[in-house]
Amino acid sequence: MPVVESRCVVPVAPDVAFAVSQTTGATRKRWDPFIRRQYFVGGATLPAKGVRTFTVQRFGFRMESEYVSYNPPSNVGMKMTKGSWFFERLAGGWKFTPVAGDPGSTLAVWRYNFACRPKWLAPLAERIGTVVLQRDMDRRIRGFAGGCADPLVLAAVRDAAAAAAAAEAAGTDRPGS
Repeated sequence: MPVVESRCVVPVAPDVAFAVSQTTGATRKRWDPFIRRQYFVGGATLPAKGVRTFTVQRFGFRMESEYVSYNPPSNVGMKMTKGSWFFERLAGGWKFTPVAGDPGSTLAVWRYNFACRPKWLAPLAERIGTVVLQRDMDRRIRGFAGGCADPLVLAAVRDAAAAAAAAEAAGTDRPGS
């Protein structure tokens, strides 16, 4: 099964990097060139293990995925549950670790694995897919790095953290409850 990986160092602490990676809506679209549209499904309003999302990629490919892990601020994992006909499987994980000697910076490592179908075409499709997915991931992680330096994205992350803290202090499950 092919594996592709992209990595970068961003000038924010791991909790902020993780929070940027989990932004949604207009904030997410400021930094993520992959997404045309994305939303939670099944009544979920926040990410968590078992939560599903529906994503429309910039070229119109559609995918439903499920969080298989959600461990702020260190890592998150997903797997495709429904998607484009050519993917038999697609899964990925994003990991955020402090940079040694620089607690204000984070190493972000994004790794995906996939398998293509039909089986007879998979060897060629997976070679092509590796090149295409690598290019797309590199572009996406560069966007993420830009988001980690974007004052509007960082303000949205701070506002969301403040709202979550206020909701927790008030004894509610989520902001606005």
